Amino acid sequence: MAGDLAAFRAEVRDWLAANLTDELREVAAKSTSVFVDKPHTLKWQAILHKKGWVAPTWPKEYGGTGWSEAERHVFASECALAGAPALSPMGLRMVAPAIMHYGTAEQNAWYLPRILSGEDYWCQGYSEPGAGSDLASLSLRAERDGDHYVLNGCKIWTTHAHFANKMFCLVRTSRDGRPQQGITFLLLDMDTPGITVRPIPSIADDHDFNQVFFEDARVPVSGRLGEEDQGWSVAKYLLEFERAGAFAASLKVGLARLVHHASTLPSGAGGPLITEPSVRRQLALLATQVTAVEASEDVVLAHIMGGGNPGPAASLLKIQGTEAEQALQACALSMAGDYAAVNQFEARQPGSPASPLGPEIALTALPSYLNGRAASIYGGSNEIQRNIIAKAVLGL
Repeated sequence: MAGDLAAFRAEVRDWLAANLTDELREVAAKSTSVFVDKPHTLKWQAILHKKGWVAPTWPKEYGGTGWSEAERHVFASECALAGAPALSPMGLRMVAPAIMHYGTAEQNAWYLPRILSGEDYWCQGYSEPGAGSDLASLSLRAERDGDHYVLNGCKIWTTHAHFANKMFCLVRTSRDGRPQQGITFLLLDMDTPGITVRPIPSIADDHDFNQVFFEDARVPVSGRLGEEDQGWSVAKYLLEFERAGAFAASLKVGLARLVHHASTLPSGAGGPLITEPSVRRQLALLATQVTAVEASEDVVLAHIMGGGNPGPAASLLKIQGTEAEQALQACALSMAGDYAAVNQFEARQPGSPASPLGPEIALTALPSYLNGRAASIYGGSNEIQRNIIAKAVLGL
């Protein structure tokens, strides 16, 4: 098995060296937002799709690779080490598993190939102004009118809604019983009349988030995933895959980058930063965090390999991964020093001719730090994840 994995790693590494362009490496290196912008990520998705490697976690019958969990881990690690840009998870990693599990044969046949090719680009309609962490209190109304639902209300913090042509959306179809019992899961077209997208610029000057308004928007009942009023089960299933993301590979790359900069940037005492005991201590603590995240990923992988879904272990991984990521970002900000305060929006755009100011780490340190604050909120805040662990694991 070890020999097979070594050969597989060499194959992946050679293929990445031949197919991952300098342009895409630059995109990844300068990315500071929640997701890489659509034009760039779809270029990489098209290359992976041509090779048949775009959906390593999918079953082979739906277009997946048929790889073992160990091979998937190797692939993710090598992509991170090579500096490949991330693909948008909304279609490939989030709604696709839900469609496979809850969708009809027709829905599977229609949506899954379009997700693989990138023809459909998805956003997530979950949060509302009054329903963020308390998602069950959502109020976007969906009233049945023949073969359609008529939607009125809004969603907020909708990442890449301005790029998406599809949305998976939670709507309120009933107020009888517990709040979770009246929620329905819909798949809808973003060009539906009555849907308006308005941008929400971030503190880092990036445009990732949006508010989406629905005014008598008619969505076909055929777009429903699962049964009416049973969408909460679909949403919970999908969230487990959102939270059970792969963190360790990219965290290792980020840590190695910090060690490199600490070894080259000067300290106040004249030598490199890494000669300072406080810096070495901080890097050692970060290395411990990254190792702990890797161990949690192994637990989640074991659940999946056993034929199950990630379960509450996904919540544990979500907490650890985001906290480690934020700790790395805070360390980079500290290393960048005063140069981190300079807004270099133009210089960090891929292909920009603008020359960056200060050390390399200063170009992305502050926007990465600012955008990274959202990671412990989206996908369910860390507090919500701890509540899930308390209930599902500790029985509290």
